[in-house]
Amino acid sequence: RRVLFRSDVPGSVSAFYRMLIPATILLLTFFFRQNAKPLSRRSIGIIALGGIFFALDLALFNSSILRTSAANATLLGNNSPIFVGLLSWLILRRRPQSSFWIGLLLAVGGSLIIVRSDLLRHTQFGLGDAMSVGAALFFAMYLLATEEVRTTTGTLQFLRLAMLSTTVALLLINIALGNSFRVANTRTWAALIGLGLISQLGGYMALTYAMGHLPATITSISLLTQGPLTALLAAVLLHEALSIAQISGGLLVLVGIGVAHRQRHPEEEANV
Repeated sequence: RRVLFRSDVPGSVSAFYRMLIPATILLLTFFFRQNAKPLSRRSIGIIALGGIFFALDLALFNSSILRTSAANATLLGNNSPIFVGLLSWLILRRRPQSSFWIGLLLAVGGSLIIVRSDLLRHTQFGLGDAMSVGAALFFAMYLLATEEVRTTTGTLQFLRLAMLSTTVALLLINIALGNSFRVANTRTWAALIGLGLISQLGGYMALTYAMGHLPATITSISLLTQGPLTALLAAVLLHEALSIAQISGGLLVLVGIGVAHRQRHPEEEANV
């Protein structure tokens, strides 16, 4: 989910362009022939609300990168599975099974091992770290909103409305903050286009499709594979040596996700 990107524009502005680019492409698909059923007002409202949650997630996380270390932002910003589990339990009255919590503990522990050396260089908790935690909370709320309507909504149908809602919300956020939308150079434009097409359009199309078949708890914890996968890709593409911590932490993340996936339907509704 997370692409660490330091650009020449404010974090919330880079988030706006990250959404504007794929939203424009998806709007063009509206003219293609589709057999999707019209959405109810309730579904439209939930998708639009989820888009606002995602806008706040992106604005906070992209800004936190500029105010804290990459390790802190990555670890704290990817804690959405914790919030998904707690919100499912406390608000939706769906208590995740013990396998979810055990798997989550193992996966978060593995992520901590991977970024441990970087964390030791930045141990203070500041504004950027708080923004990362806030981003994780809003992303969890986005996942739960997605889960609520995804089984009755097509992938493109959902993404089109969600990305449009997020783009409009980010536009208003940046206007309220008085940010300039000017992009200074082609290098930044290239990075923004990459974010929009690869991270957002490609990544979230896969994520949205998956959420039509998996609950938010399992989807959110599965996203923690980004840590070990990033280290692996860096070794293959950038020839960066894998450390013992990265290997052991990555294996622990995968074991944790495997434990969480042990049952097909890890959530059971319960009155607590």
